[in-house]
Amino acid sequence: MTSVLVVDAANVVGSVPDGWWKDRAGAARKLHERLLVGDTSYDVIVLVLEGGAKAGVRAGRDAHVLTVHAPKDGDSEIRRQVTTRRERGDTVTVVTADRALGANVAPALVLSPSWLLDRI
Repeated sequence: MTSVLVVDAANVVGSVPDGWWKDRAGAARKLHERLLVGDTSYDVIVLVLEGGAKAGVRAGRDAHVLTVHAPKDGDSEIRRQVTTRRERGDTVTVVTADRALGANVAPALVLSPSWLLDRI
């Protein structure tokens, strides 16, 4: 069984008021770099990017981080990733502060952006 962490990049980046809105692509790139070296116990980290953030990291896999470019909104892609992974038998955890999204990915465990940022 594979453990998968699905990251709502917009929500994680948006949780820290460090000027990310001036450079969404750069903020996505920094998050991606931190995930590559971060201290998590997950086999795969799925980083979901939307909008202007997609320019910061190419779609595809780098080591244990799989970057996915949402074709529309990030929430729909996160729900799709959770459903697909659970159907494969994976254990899925989602990082987001979006309560509506968290309710929509149940029974996946939902963790806060601060939980992730403390580990990367």
